[in-house]
Amino acid sequence: MESMRGKELPIFLLSAALIVAAAASVPRARQSQPPPTVASSVDREIGTIEKQIVEAAEAMPEGKFSFSPESLSIPGADYKGVRSFALQVRHVAASNYALWSPLTGDKIPDDFKGGNGPENLKTKADILKFLKDSFAEGHRAAATLTPQNMLQNAEHSTSSRLRLATFGVAHAYDHYGQMVEYLRMNGIVPPASR
Repeated sequence: MESMRGKELPIFLLSAALIVAAAASVPRARQSQPPPTVASSVDREIGTIEKQIVEAAEAMPEGKFSFSPESLSIPGADYKGVRSFALQVRHVAASNYALWSPLTGDKIPDDFKGGNGPENLKTKADILKFLKDSFAEGHRAAATLTPQNMLQNAEHSTSSRLRLATFGVAHAYDHYGQMVEYLRMNGIVPPASR
């Protein structure tokens, strides 16, 4: 029995040494990261959908930005009056501003209202800038969230600050799904699926 314990002890010590060595090899930056907060958790979700939406928008060629499935005239399908790809992107951006501006206190320009954003945005570059700027608003909105204020209604809203912040993410995912279909109808594999 004594000799058996002698053999187990070195294995135990070796295992412990390996665990300590593995922990020591974790980069210091990761070890010293602060614990997640409400703000950082929501910001991460905004960043995730931002990446997918922006990459999908960038994947559609400018010449196809006006594409709508209505143009395919699929028998039995009812695509009459649906948004074009460009309007899908503009709608996400305009909605981002509408949902996240109450958290930041930023005033929404009048031409951002109405569901599809400014009418004068016609080029892919202009629409992408509008989209990216709207997600920057989302990151600023997430940064305002604290455990103390997250369940308070946002100014001029009947929704809590947390609800507006997370609904912006959910809404963007809904339109991301539609954008993916538009890409695939044009023979384009969405970047997230490559």
